[in-house]
Amino acid sequence: MKKITIAIDGFSSCGKSTMAKMLAKEVGYIYVDTGAMYRAVTLFAMRNGMIAPNGEVNRDELKQKMQTLRVEFKLNEQTGRAETYLNGENVENEIRGMEVSSHVSAIAAIDFVRTALVEQQQRMGRDKGIVMDGRDIGTVVFPDAELKVFVTASAEIRAQRRFNELKGKGVEANFDEILNNVQQRDYIDSHREVSPLRKADDAIELDNGELTIAQQLQWLVERFEERVAQ
Repeated sequence: MKKITIAIDGFSSCGKSTMAKMLAKEVGYIYVDTGAMYRAVTLFAMRNGMIAPNGEVNRDELKQKMQTLRVEFKLNEQTGRAETYLNGENVENEIRGMEVSSHVSAIAAIDFVRTALVEQQQRMGRDKGIVMDGRDIGTVVFPDAELKVFVTASAEIRAQRRFNELKGKGVEANFDEILNNVQQRDYIDSHREVSPLRKADDAIELDNGELTIAQQLQWLVERFEERVAQ
């Protein structure tokens, strides 16, 4: 069976990562969480005092330090899931917090950050057989991907999902704060100068607001099988 490249893009908190992980496992492909890569860079910037209280990023300092920054994914054999490592440290839980969420769109809008990470992502997908999710996978990273999916849902539904996820992990969460964060990230992601979030012309749109996880996986597998058969 021929291998293809699968690009899943869409708004924040749409469950893209969950969908992409499930699909990769179902079809035996490699999964790469590009959002985690940008979150890791954000955490690095926060830890090194590169983000001011007003949210402004010290771009010059970050640019100098980017070459010292290494993001990797390693399989957790107990959970069967890949986890994010920043310069050898497991930061999977830390990068999912609200503080990182509140700054990640600003970091992801920086041209040299995107250039560095896109190059890494393209190297990862050179041999196909990969599922990658993010904001610009189908438009910039893999414009020739055989299957492109653009995921959307209302801001309220996405905020509720994020709220439930955090509460499930025992993290204190405020729904209104999360909703505001989702709306702000939508605006920044869609209006940034470098690789703005947009649906690729040949992408298939999926509104998963009312779908169960099982229904989403079934839909994705059907689209995958259609593309592989072509």
